[in-house]
Amino acid sequence: MTQKLGIIALESAANAGSIIDSILSDWRGGEHFLIEAHCPRFGTGESKGIIKESIRDKDLYILVDVCNPSVTYLMDGEKNRMSPDDHFQDLKRVIAACNGKAERITVIMPFLYESRQHRRISRESLDCAVMLHELENMGVHEIITFDAHDPRVQNSIPLSGFEDVSPSLQFTQSLFSEYSDLQIDSEHMMFISPDEGATQRVVFMASIFGVNIGMFYKRRDYSTIVNGMNPIIAHDFCGESVNGKDCIVIDDMISSGGSMIDVVKQLKERGAKRVFVFATFGLFTNGFEKFDSAYADGLFDRVFTTNLIHQKPELKEKTWYCSVDMNRYVAAIIDTLNKGEPISDLIRPAKRMKEMLDSYKKSV
Repeated sequence: MTQKLGIIALESAANAGSIIDSILSDWRGGEHFLIEAHCPRFGTGESKGIIKESIRDKDLYILVDVCNPSVTYLMDGEKNRMSPDDHFQDLKRVIAACNGKAERITVIMPFLYESRQHRRISRESLDCAVMLHELENMGVHEIITFDAHDPRVQNSIPLSGFEDVSPSLQFTQSLFSEYSDLQIDSEHMMFISPDEGATQRVVFMASIFGVNIGMFYKRRDYSTIVNGMNPIIAHDFCGESVNGKDCIVIDDMISSGGSMIDVVKQLKERGAKRVFVFATFGLFTNGFEKFDSAYADGLFDRVFTTNLIHQKPELKEKTWYCSVDMNRYVAAIIDTLNKGEPISDLIRPAKRMKEMLDSYKKSV
């Protein structure tokens, strides 16, 4: 049964919210669902959440991009860029402003806040689990995220809704639309996991494509800690020969990019024909110089990342980059949930991927 729909897009996700609202409007006869909300700041940097219209009895979806550093605010007369902490606080302010009046609240947070801190190794905080508990305690009914760094973090809130959506279908669509000469069999293609954590993603896609996998594992110096982590000494490879094969490296994110560059370099040194990179979130925290240089040296052919988070304008201009549009997919998730229908096929789109794969093979 369809409930009254409302969408709040925080400033960090304003552009995506507008596009998603337009898509839903086209599907639903011209009605719009976007609700205006703000988090104005005082001169001290403190803030408050304000919702501009009634959300009473609505099925409310709140969109937030915690990885959007382009949003700024004034504090003590100086401009500050918003950190993931700031974005999460604004999310809580808007939820608090709902004052319990919404029928349901679903948070759509593509990059799960603090998801890289998903387990305790020593005396350290478990920030992602704490965040999930906070949202649960504030009355959030469901959390939608994409390609969580470790989906097992959902075990911290076993009585609340948590959906980890795979963008595998969109990556497949983008690859097939960009390249018409792919030979999809174990003799010509291979999926590669850049570390142990990405193995599940790689196994899923390789199983659909019917090809083999390889895996790098990170050898670390556990006697040293740099920036809170044990530094990587080397990436060692496990798997059959990649010589003459198209290799598709899959990971949840590209942060600084150092590990990914090392992986693609090793694949090329081992004789890989072409190297494609799928990463759900393209952060590129250290800029693009490494990737520009690696591309010029022929170490990879294309990097695919989604537009689920803020994309730096200069990234879109790179010849080696392809943006994977997810707005229509997010709209479909909202539409399906609002109608009370199951979203299992959207979360793990194996059937649609298989159909797309069969169609591509026939066209080649």
